[in-house]
Amino acid sequence: MNSRVNGQLTQNDPKDEMTLTPEPSREKGLSQQIAVKNEPGPDAGDVWSKDKVFEVKDVTVSYGGKAAVKDVSMDIFRNEVTALIGPSGCGKSTLLRCLNRMNDLVSSASVEGEILYHGHDLYGPKVDPVQVRKMIGMVFQKPNPFPKSIYDNIAFGPRVLGLKDIDERVEKALRGAALWDEVKDRLKDNAYGMSGGQQQRLCIARTMAVDPEVILMDEPCSALDPISTGKIEDLMDELKQKYSIVIVTHNMQQAARVSDKTAFLIVEMSSTENNRWGQLVEYDETDKVFTNPQDPRTEDYVTGKVG
Repeated sequence: MNSRVNGQLTQNDPKDEMTLTPEPSREKGLSQQIAVKNEPGPDAGDVWSKDKVFEVKDVTVSYGGKAAVKDVSMDIFRNEVTALIGPSGCGKSTLLRCLNRMNDLVSSASVEGEILYHGHDLYGPKVDPVQVRKMIGMVFQKPNPFPKSIYDNIAFGPRVLGLKDIDERVEKALRGAALWDEVKDRLKDNAYGMSGGQQQRLCIARTMAVDPEVILMDEPCSALDPISTGKIEDLMDELKQKYSIVIVTHNMQQAARVSDKTAFLIVEMSSTENNRWGQLVEYDETDKVFTNPQDPRTEDYVTGKVG
């Protein structure tokens, strides 16, 4: 792990306030609520002095006792796009799923180390994973709309949470996903009738409808054509004004285009080559990672010599 990674972790930045309070009675089934201040922090000249959303400290994730990713430490900042790149099997998606506790759904998974969300332990005993996933939404690799109408896809989350003003939330989410003008006259049509790119933007809108603070994206463009990919990338640039985004991508050009910071992971092997795990090699501003990397392994990967 290079010194830049370690260097940026030593910053004593002020954290956003996060408290756990009882849910309003209308939102049944949620025992905890995370309240985060909406005001942005001071716009410091140092890119490592911004408000931290996540602090990942020495995180190791294992499946069935075998590590999939080891000893990852990095900070993720507010209103930025952070890209995770690296070869297949290096633990990018595993690390991403730790950020909203999706790995909890895998019985053999275990997480060691510490992940702080606005200074609070994301895996603390009083933290409700359902509430975490409301605040930290996920968009998956393959578009996965529900077999319902376009309207009902967006309204599903707010209805489950007992939220009000469903019509307004649906329109706001579709506008936020740059989809409203394309579907406003066919909201009752089945979402399966949309193109792949539209379905993926629908899934992004569905995530936005419950007012998350963070959006995680696991290779959201891998199944899309270049035109649809361009629309998603343009959308990410707009969304980061309101949300913090973490994206896993195999497309290095995409990471260079859309992200503010990039983390590069590789696959390490034991001496007997029986065990493999992901390791963070370098984490820095995206321009530096792609034009002036500090680790030769990063340079080899981004220039196409390996991977």
